[in-house]
Amino acid sequence: MEGSANKVAEYLLQIKAIKLQPSNPFTWASGWKSPIYCDNRKTLSFPAVRSYIRDSFATIISELYPQAGMIAGVATGAISHGALTADKLDLPFIYVRSGAKEHGLGNQIEGYYEKGQKVVVVEDLISTGGSSLNAVKALRDAGCEVLGMVAIFTYEFKKASDAFAAENCKLNTLGNYSTLIETAVKTGYITETDVETLKKWRVDPSVWGI
Repeated sequence: MEGSANKVAEYLLQIKAIKLQPSNPFTWASGWKSPIYCDNRKTLSFPAVRSYIRDSFATIISELYPQAGMIAGVATGAISHGALTADKLDLPFIYVRSGAKEHGLGNQIEGYYEKGQKVVVVEDLISTGGSSLNAVKALRDAGCEVLGMVAIFTYEFKKASDAFAAENCKLNTLGNYSTLIETAVKTGYITETDVETLKKWRVDPSVWGI
């Protein structure tokens, strides 16, 4: 996993999917102030990057979850990556909305599945883990057996790791915050003086910048 973390960090910085602005922080939808913004949707615009993510996901799933019978993507960011991975593994694909549709069939899970199917969930980004685990809950409530989740990147918040442990859901990620910061310093994307700020933010992002 260490090799993939370095490669993913290089790719995300290279295609500017990651923006690091310690002195000019972003505001997340949650209201949190953040020195970093991660937009994994950009990875789909670069064939080499999206292929690397697809192949890495396929390898992890084949090695850790050989019994998987279906891939589920979390809407909307992971639908494409999930579908690409399912195609690589020659497995069925479904995706999970944040909530049930308010019209039509009212589905939260789109696609064909059966109770008892063994599913691996594909996600693009893990922040607090709330929306990701909401998809896991929806699949479990529908009678699917969730084997685990794979994601492109994690901020490595303790809140997220605690949440996944509480829900008994295994999580494997290709990239992570710690490796990204190390790579950003080595490549001159940020300075050593920025590192302390970025590390402090990850410890308690809810109060950072207030």
